[in-house]
Amino acid sequence: MIFIPKLHSTVTEQDRCAAEMCTGHCSRSVGMALIPIAIICMLANALLLFPDMKYQYLTESHVTREALWCSGIWASGLLVLVAARGFTTHYEKKGCCYFTAEVLRKLGYTCLAILAAGLCFVVSGTGLALGPLCLHNSTDGLKWGRPLKQVKTGEQLYLYAPERWPSACVEPRGVVIWNMALFSILMAASGLQLIFCVLHLLTALLEFMCGPSFCNNKVVPA
Repeated sequence: MIFIPKLHSTVTEQDRCAAEMCTGHCSRSVGMALIPIAIICMLANALLLFPDMKYQYLTESHVTREALWCSGIWASGLLVLVAARGFTTHYEKKGCCYFTAEVLRKLGYTCLAILAAGLCFVVSGTGLALGPLCLHNSTDGLKWGRPLKQVKTGEQLYLYAPERWPSACVEPRGVVIWNMALFSILMAASGLQLIFCVLHLLTALLEFMCGPSFCNNKVVPA
């Protein structure tokens, strides 16, 4: 009598453990990288609220609306920190069902972080392009406004005309450089968050499609 060995289509416990360790390490690395970037976003947005390091401009509503929206504090800051905590949290449960639930949980946190960082990136880019709110000379005398804002379509953006910066604003002092530097930091930081989160999203999608054998480069039969 000839015995034909039975083929097993299930994933072994060893494969599951290796996959969980691999995906968990990837998520923790992304989470730890997002934490300092989120703190930088919160600090940069907080400084935007106090031009010339004075609180009177904030109380008198002489701060740009993009800074007042505080997208760097609650979006790229707090919401990304929530997602980062979700990435770094690891549960000791094991099994295929747990692996699927864990991947779905990470997908949810990743989507949250992408939306938050994307919002901050767009708001910061808008604030950078429109220029600072300041007291400036106009045809009607001194008034508060955004003198560096593009008025006509096709007009050169002030970012490429540094000769306009020193004379654009009377008060607060140095607000043009202050605005440009902090909004640029917010754009760079939130853009970096987007890159990390999009890569993590792709990894999580591959994990979801390939199952626990993703990190072992094996194909799991359906």
